[in-house]
Amino acid sequence: MANPFTAQPAAVGESYGEHLAFALAFGARMAMGGLAAIVHAVFPFLFITTASRTLDELSARRDRGARRTPS
Repeated sequence: MANPFTAQPAAVGESYGEHLAFALAFGARMAMGGLAAIVHAVFPFLFITTASRTLDELSARRDRGARRTPS
């Protein structure tokens, strides 16, 4: 049976540590963008472009990571 902690990171060409760091940073950025969107919903004059800018940045970062994926 494959090790569940290393199988998926290896499938995307990363070590467990690399995958951990990337996923933690990515998830934290997603959470902050989501929080900005929630605040913006209540106070539309705050964080006007933060959520959409965060999505754009994360999409670009994900796409750069996808190029590392082994065939």
